[in-house]
Amino acid sequence: MTELSNKSVLITGASRGIGAATTQHLAEMGANVVLSARSTSAIEELSQQLNVDGLNTAAIQCDVTNYDQVEAAVQYCIDQFGSLDVLVNNAGVIDPIARLANSDPKLWSLAIDINVKGVYHGLRAAIPVMEAQGKGTIINLSSGAAYSALEGWSHYCASKAAAKRLTECAHKEYADKGIRVIGLSPGTVSTDMMRTIKDSGVNPVSQLDWSTHIPPEWPARAIAYLCTEDAARFAGEDFSIKTDEGRRLVGLTS
Repeated sequence: MTELSNKSVLITGASRGIGAATTQHLAEMGANVVLSARSTSAIEELSQQLNVDGLNTAAIQCDVTNYDQVEAAVQYCIDQFGSLDVLVNNAGVIDPIARLANSDPKLWSLAIDINVKGVYHGLRAAIPVMEAQGKGTIINLSSGAAYSALEGWSHYCASKAAAKRLTECAHKEYADKGIRVIGLSPGTVSTDMMRTIKDSGVNPVSQLDWSTHIPPEWPARAIAYLCTEDAARFAGEDFSIKTDEGRRLVGLTS
């Protein structure tokens, strides 16, 4: 993973869960990491803790539904660390879990704004920078929901399917410019989002035993792997760590 040394990384939704775990892991691998989230308290605290440990991070407030803020976060990464080598489009929500006829239209729309427009905004802000550099990696957090219809998850299934198509379109348009765009489908992860799912009691995912969920450190390791040249073969696709082969490549199994 020496390929991450001195690389500049911007992570959205970095305040907790996969985003926070990825921040710590990539920083420990030698990357310069900018944490971004809608609320700054958690990312500022995490950044300060990591910097005390000798790592190189910075934090900025960013609501991914607002393109100007995403663009500003990209520029902040460049200002702080000289480039934008990796963007991790991690910000996402599962709320509101509800059947279509019971869903709140405003909250349903907000989920689309975060899960779809947030990914688009990241792509739109990062691609011109990476194209000018002649290289860059963008990792979009995907989900098995991109391939399935699940009760109560119309917003989430639709948004993750859309994010998958954005990965494919970005790859088609910019692979020849040195930009690698990959999706990561981690499976079920023991985060606050999974707590929300379990508390809802809706669809089979909520019934899974907590012990079946993987820790957020596993997707963090997968993201680190997707930044390496060995992962170039997965460009334009969703990479999964639900398979033995995926976990082996990431280093989770021997």
